[in-house]
Amino acid sequence: MASDLRQTPTASFSTLAPVKLDGNQASIQEAIGAGLLAGAVTLVWQAGQVLQVNELGYRDVDAGLPMQRDTIFRIASMTKPVTVAAAMSLAEEGKLSLTDPVTKWLPELANLRVLLDPRGPLDRTEPARRPITVDDLMTHRSGLAYSFSVSGPLSKAYGRMSFRQDQDRWLAELATLPLVHQPGDRLTYSHATDVLGIALSRIEGKSLADVLSERIFGPLGMADTGFSVGTAGRRRAATMYKLDETMTLQHDAMGPAQITDPPFCTGGAGLWSTVDDYLRFARMLLAGGTLDGVRVLSEESVRQMRTDRLTDEQKRQPFLGAPFWIGRGFGLNLSLVTDPSKSRQLFGPGGLGTFSWPGAYGTWWQADPSADLILIYLIQNLPELNVDAAAAIAGNTSLAKLQSAQPKFVRRTYQALEL
Repeated sequence: MASDLRQTPTASFSTLAPVKLDGNQASIQEAIGAGLLAGAVTLVWQAGQVLQVNELGYRDVDAGLPMQRDTIFRIASMTKPVTVAAAMSLAEEGKLSLTDPVTKWLPELANLRVLLDPRGPLDRTEPARRPITVDDLMTHRSGLAYSFSVSGPLSKAYGRMSFRQDQDRWLAELATLPLVHQPGDRLTYSHATDVLGIALSRIEGKSLADVLSERIFGPLGMADTGFSVGTAGRRRAATMYKLDETMTLQHDAMGPAQITDPPFCTGGAGLWSTVDDYLRFARMLLAGGTLDGVRVLSEESVRQMRTDRLTDEQKRQPFLGAPFWIGRGFGLNLSLVTDPSKSRQLFGPGGLGTFSWPGAYGTWWQADPSADLILIYLIQNLPELNVDAAAAIAGNTSLAKLQSAQPKFVRRTYQALEL
């Protein structure tokens, strides 16, 4: 169990930080002081300069180790845009096309079946009308799912799958499950990006870790990003915490950081990174595919990633039980602001074309081209991932204080910068 969190290290700021930004950390400090959060690292970058870095609380409470700018975090689904970016670099070389059926490299996914009732028995199915395409995987319209994005027998079947096996065995197991809907019909958050990562591995004939290193991390100089942290990196890794039923932080909810890559490098959620490393990735996307004179993606590839691909009907469908697409769209695993006034009401400020994608452990970022602004917010809290989680959070005032820390940080940053 975590020790008393009240002795909180003070924030550390970049020398470039304007005094007017100082107040954006208040909501995070409140969550730390209430014992709901161990610590956080946040960053504000605008127009080529890091304006502020907040290092708040602890990366390990029991050991008394403070959060630092170089602390390494599990970034969960912030992995997804990185995997998609690598796929786009392969597409530029003609090694894949977004319209390609994935059975070209993943024959296990031939002859898929689709549930007649999304909540019904797994043996009541019909044939898939067409194969899953690369585009389906990049937009979560494949019909695949997560255990927490569906209910009924399919949810339980997904819950029994283990990542503690190699990618081929995992994919073979996945292929035995029916799809929750026909490919292309709607968006269901899913293991699609994990499947995409397997396709990239097979196309290149090497591990996904090597694919991402060669195509993204190496060119961008992201030295602290990967599927493991190494022996030295373990000392900088943030501990994962979990709130129990008494709203007390439980220490080490996921065990120590991996020092070697796992047998299955998951393209949807497996990466570790730092605030400065992920800033380099976000800056590359904001700049149209280049960073510091190095071109990683073509302008056209970035344009496709940052272009809304959902139909109006698909936007009317809830996302994990919430009305996520109000004023927003979805590109290639990037959420996009399509109507700033409507989006602001639910998600806070961000100009037209603002793009982002968060992680399940509380990690978050967004890049706003209208303000040449990037914000990053990194914490390590393991949530309850199930279809009822949103309702539980909505009814819990303690959790609401934790959940509101990040939106308040964003709003106060925009206010301070007069945006």
